[in-house]
Amino acid sequence: MSGGRDVELTEGKLLKPMLVLAVPIVLSQMMQVAYNLADTFWVGRVGREAVAALSFSWPLVFLMISVGGGFTVAGTVLVAQNKGAGNDERVDHVAGQTIAFVTVVGVAFSILGWFLAPTLLPLIGTTPGTVVHELSVEYTRTIFLGVFFMFGFFIFQALLRGWGDTKTPMYLMALGVVINVVLDPFLILGFEGNPLFSLVGLGGLQSSLLAATGFTGMGVQGAAVATVVSRGIGAAVGFFLLFSGRVGIELTLDDLLLKRETVERIVQIGAPSSVEMSMRALGVTAMTALVAYAAVSVSDVGAGAPAKDAVVAAFGIGSRLTSLVFLPAIGLSQATETVVGQNLGAEKPERSKRGVFYGVGMLALGLSVVSVVFYVFAEPIVSVFITGGDAAAVVAVGVEYLHIIAPTFVFMGAFNVVNGGFRGSGSTRTAMAFSILSLWLFRIPPAFLLVEFFGWGPEAVWYAIAFSNVATLVVAGAWFLRGTWTEGVVDVTRGVKPADD
Repeated sequence: MSGGRDVELTEGKLLKPMLVLAVPIVLSQMMQVAYNLADTFWVGRVGREAVAALSFSWPLVFLMISVGGGFTVAGTVLVAQNKGAGNDERVDHVAGQTIAFVTVVGVAFSILGWFLAPTLLPLIGTTPGTVVHELSVEYTRTIFLGVFFMFGFFIFQALLRGWGDTKTPMYLMALGVVINVVLDPFLILGFEGNPLFSLVGLGGLQSSLLAATGFTGMGVQGAAVATVVSRGIGAAVGFFLLFSGRVGIELTLDDLLLKRETVERIVQIGAPSSVEMSMRALGVTAMTALVAYAAVSVSDVGAGAPAKDAVVAAFGIGSRLTSLVFLPAIGLSQATETVVGQNLGAEKPERSKRGVFYGVGMLALGLSVVSVVFYVFAEPIVSVFITGGDAAAVVAVGVEYLHIIAPTFVFMGAFNVVNGGFRGSGSTRTAMAFSILSLWLFRIPPAFLLVEFFGWGPEAVWYAIAFSNVATLVVAGAWFLRGTWTEGVVDVTRGVKPADD
């Protein structure tokens, strides 16, 4: 790997560079989906308890990722704005400070997660003393022990994104996925019952290895070890590239010595993003509970209503489909962060605004087509994800979900691009506020009111989601057009070195 992959964003044309930035991010997100699917697939070969353990552990793991990911946003913003301002020394400094600070946060999470996992998991739903609880604790503790490696990879992605290079992180993500896919079956299943050997015609070798080692796999903990190892290798390669200067940013050990002024700036920018991501995760949990409550409420009133399990299953399918649609929005949102950050650093606020408009326009074109496809072909799309006796009920609810939600995909995507613009300017509190408004004002309260006081069923939740997608864009768009967000520029003083404490 070598330098030169960063994209020129402050001069010349802007549309093509934004696409060059966004496409690798989308591909990386798709690889992350493959990463998760591989874990789920191989853990599923162990048994139902192992899959349940993975499900119970995920909220704690996702919370940890949300907090760490929020602080890496500060790295993206600080690197982008300093690069735009031409402060190369300052870029190296803030990159090193982000690595050091997030590492300290990661170590704290490792310690807390190890000791608190047995206490926190029952709050999510495990029963102490059961196999599922023990497996959940085992998996969660292993992941928390490897927090440093997971955070290290996220930091590398964020810093390179701020620099304008999204291809190198994509290559490292691909490397991590390959390593994880190779390690999963061996660490989870061992040599006993591992289908890969018979698949490639090496059943005899499998028997010999089992007899020689007696290794029958680590079960669900093997999935955690594979994740930590694959992320760790990616983080190690990423840090090597950063310290060698081969990706444009060149770190020294002095850059890792924490300076109070810079740490305060990282917390100021990163903490709101951490809160935003955490509240989003909590909101998804609340929405699932509300869907189940709506299904029970309507079934109590009249016959013929779909069962609660069918409604929740349809909501799960709809949410997964929406998350796939969401991938281009994530790519353009994160690309917009970099475009806005670098151009505000270069004191080109109008170019920053134009970058946001370009992002919204590209998404509007793409998601308009997706919306039509999902609306017209809702039934066959949902049917792919469900089979069995109650499939018809799930499909019926899922079709209703898509018919209500799909027309608002454009609004959902556009809001995320606008919010990316806020983050890129350093106005992460603004981005946090609109994300919280979207879930906790425009979505959950209207859904609850329609269910509780107007007797609506699950469709109340679908309409509330659609309403929140539109209302949030209207409010955030109005704030964006005011232009005051461009005043949130941070760290653009040219040639000023960080003060020593």
